[in-house]
Amino acid sequence: MEERKITVENNSIHIPDRPIIPYIEGDGIGPEIMRAAMMVWNSAVSCAYAGKRKVTWKEIYAGEKAIKIFGDPLPEETIEAIRSHVVSIKSPLTTPVGRGYRSLNVKLRQILDLYACIRPVKWIKGVPAPVKHPELLDVVIFRENTEDVYAGIEWKKGSQEAKKVIAFLKDTFNLEIRNDSGLGLKPISEFATKRITRKAIQYALENGRKNITIVHKGNIMKYTEGAFMEWAYEVAMNEFKDKVILEEELNESISEKLIIKDRIADNMFQQILLEPSEYDIILLPNLNGDYLSDAAAAQVGGIGLVSGANVGDFIALFEPTHGTAPQLAGKGIANPTSLILSGAMMFDYIGWKEVGSIIRKAVEKTIMDEKMTVDLAKKKGVEPLKTTEFAEEIVKNIEE
Repeated sequence: MEERKITVENNSIHIPDRPIIPYIEGDGIGPEIMRAAMMVWNSAVSCAYAGKRKVTWKEIYAGEKAIKIFGDPLPEETIEAIRSHVVSIKSPLTTPVGRGYRSLNVKLRQILDLYACIRPVKWIKGVPAPVKHPELLDVVIFRENTEDVYAGIEWKKGSQEAKKVIAFLKDTFNLEIRNDSGLGLKPISEFATKRITRKAIQYALENGRKNITIVHKGNIMKYTEGAFMEWAYEVAMNEFKDKVILEEELNESISEKLIIKDRIADNMFQQILLEPSEYDIILLPNLNGDYLSDAAAAQVGGIGLVSGANVGDFIALFEPTHGTAPQLAGKGIANPTSLILSGAMMFDYIGWKEVGSIIRKAVEKTIMDEKMTVDLAKKKGVEPLKTTEFAEEIVKNIEE
């Protein structure tokens, strides 16, 4: 069985039986959770296909390990490997706060044009959650990944640039801004908004989802977030007219079409708590998507249990939703669930849905049996497992 790259031909992804998939170990707890996740992924593939299909893993480098090897936290070889292999997966990477290099996660998304951050949020049975009915929440968040604050431009308070911009706004538009202000711009374009809307609608239709909610702060920021809402509606009604229906057009009967609705961002934080079952696919600009995805994850037990992906037209980079947790690194106690489930999401993406299903069922059974890492175990009052021990329990449930 020949090892081959995943390719894109005739506008579709082609998956060989033995694909080469690059991975990045990551920083902090990254190497520990990656080793644990690999055990689970390989076991699930073996269980599903009995040797007829197999992943060849190819390590590539970013973050602290890349600095040691290449003197560069994000070498060109890594970027090219992700691009040429189409599908990759990574552990979290360190982003220095207020110093050093800018976020490698953001840089990868921008360089590779991975414009959709996709995060399914669904409760795993047995996980202790802070709400009474976490099972009511089952959403997939589509967050625009390249604009808004990710493409933001800032000027420091008192800098020559800030002074020039303040003077320009006063002289040209008669706008008064305090001289001791820091300034920022956040671009939101029609192009980027419409393409992520298309991806969200296509996902909803392909996966039998019932509604899409456009979340924005358009009542205040009319020409950025308000425009995001308007452009999203345009895509829905112009490009998917026969398959969608607006919320206000609904009558008493249940529609078989995909319902399109919108909510103001601050109200949405209330709605997702009060009426979680009313929401399905949630489409947002970058910053609101960042906030809401973490808030939604909290309802089902935390971001350590939620999978994630950064997806472009074809290239996809899967990753856990949490950070590097350096305070836990080297202790063997980190929870690898987010990365494991990101792998399940990756297998769904390449069409190996049997593998994704096996992984999710085994993770759930393991947690239902009260086999869990310390972050969950202390809430349940049970004996915690080490990172590797938890992965081994999942593998046992796969092999049974």
